Amino acid sequence: MIQLPDLEQLLADPVVAALARAEETAWFSEHPTPSAAGIERSGIDPAIVADARARFRRFAPWFAERFEDTRPTHGILESPLVGIPAMQAELSARFGTELPGKLWLKRDDSLPVSGSIKARGGIHEVLQVAERIATEAGLMAETDDARVLMTPEARDVLSAHGIAVGSTGNLGLSIGIVASELGFNTTVHMSMDARTWKKELLRARGVTVVEHEGNFSDAVAAGRRTAQEDPSVWFVDDEASLSLFAGYSAAGARLAGQLASLEVTVDEHHPLVVHLPCGVGGGPGGVTFGLKQAFGDAVHCIFVEPTHAPCMSLGVRTGLHDAISVADIGLDGLTAADGLAVGRPSRLVGEHLQQLIDGYVTVTDERMKAFQGLLHDTEGIDVEPSAAAGFAGPWRILENRDYLDAYGLTPEVLANSTHIVWATGGSMVPKEEMAGYVTEGQTMAGQVSWR
Repeated sequence: MIQLPDLEQLLADPVVAALARAEETAWFSEHPTPSAAGIERSGIDPAIVADARARFRRFAPWFAERFEDTRPTHGILESPLVGIPAMQAELSARFGTELPGKLWLKRDDSLPVSGSIKARGGIHEVLQVAERIATEAGLMAETDDARVLMTPEARDVLSAHGIAVGSTGNLGLSIGIVASELGFNTTVHMSMDARTWKKELLRARGVTVVEHEGNFSDAVAAGRRTAQEDPSVWFVDDEASLSLFAGYSAAGARLAGQLASLEVTVDEHHPLVVHLPCGVGGGPGGVTFGLKQAFGDAVHCIFVEPTHAPCMSLGVRTGLHDAISVADIGLDGLTAADGLAVGRPSRLVGEHLQQLIDGYVTVTDERMKAFQGLLHDTEGIDVEPSAAAGFAGPWRILENRDYLDAYGLTPEVLANSTHIVWATGGSMVPKEEMAGYVTEGQTMAGQVSWR
């Protein structure tokens, strides 16, 4: 058990002190780590990315058969990448600083099947488990069309097994939808932060939803205990799963293809800066791993967290990773960004990938909601509050001269930059709830301080 420094020692660091006051913060890597070296130091085999992509391709026919919204892409799960020039102009005016380059939105809010970044990892792990069980039962070979899992024999085998997960919402949603469709007995342990409609949707699909009064870590711990008591249950561990991580990482190569099709150049003179909302860290960590593998040193990955739940920033800054919680510095962990309401970070990401993460930004709920309202007004795009968190990143980078100098981001280079804000969820939100989000966001846009 790691002995935590006392609070006075922790607060001697000005960044930690600002985190403890729930202030908006931004801090960045002081010295570039070559991407190849960072990947090697992570200890994670880069081959897991290609393996995950191959698995998604093998299951594409099954998705096209079972989920109507995947048919336009023949079962391939991918989300659009769209330019948002009106949002860029509006935020430049409000912040009083022109953002050089172009601003884009990666719309995982509309990813097929369950509309969130978490779907990439959650779905991948469920597929991997189903594939393993069916193969061991002699019902499937690696070269088989995954639609063999639709046979009565395969469903009988899968129904004898369970899938369990602890979630704040979107991960549980993706796992519950796909696992139940395959025939698994599925249980989702949800924290108090999860939205009621997500719980109701899962129950309507026959998923057992267990609600916990505590936070995300409590839900994960409860799910882990349940799985340990029953060997037929597979627990999806959002804090430490390489299978989840691999599913997220597949997004990097996919994004490279999307940018190439749009004739967007990415190299040292045309940097790519990706702003990733962060909860426990698995999703943005996996995406970062895939992006660094695809783009090398030309990509910069920034994690963005709520001011009341900055667990990854705190864990990496102190070097304590999952040994410290935001509660240890007096924060309540409560935020409107339910998918980001996490008090303790993933050690897998914080410890093993810290050389690949370029910066950490925190944002208040009020500003996050304002971003959401402005995105609706300028681009007609509606997302969950957590999906708008990334908009805090681009302008914070411009303020940090040390980072710009260390990475050679001169005005000439920044003029050629591509900024991508990664949206995390939104398409499945009920219309009435989304309308409430938008109204509140529009109000906040006129209340928060922009300069």
